[in-house]
Amino acid sequence: MIDMHDIFNLIILILVLNVFLCIYRALMGPRAWDRVIAINVIGTKTIVIVILIGILYDSLYFVDVALVYALFNFILTVALSKYIEFGTL
Repeated sequence: MIDMHDIFNLIILILVLNVFLCIYRALMGPRAWDRVIAINVIGTKTIVIVILIGILYDSLYFVDVALVYALFNFILTVALSKYIEFGTL
C-alpha cells in the first residue's frame, strides 16, 4: 500500500528533476530574461521542496526557512530585473 510519505518522496523527486531542467535553461538561455525566470523558478521549486520536507518530518521550522528563502528569492529577482533593465542597482 502506498502511503503519503511515498507520494511526497515521488513529488520531491519530480521537482528535483524539474530543477535540473531549469538549471539547463539558466545556463543555456538565449536571453538574460530567460535566465532570470529560470533562476526564479528554481527558487520557487526549492521553497516547495523545503515545505514538503517539513511536512515529511512534521516540523514547522522548515516553513520559517522557506519564508526567508522566498523573501531572498523575491529580492534577487527584483534586483536582477532592475539590473538588466537599467544597468544599475
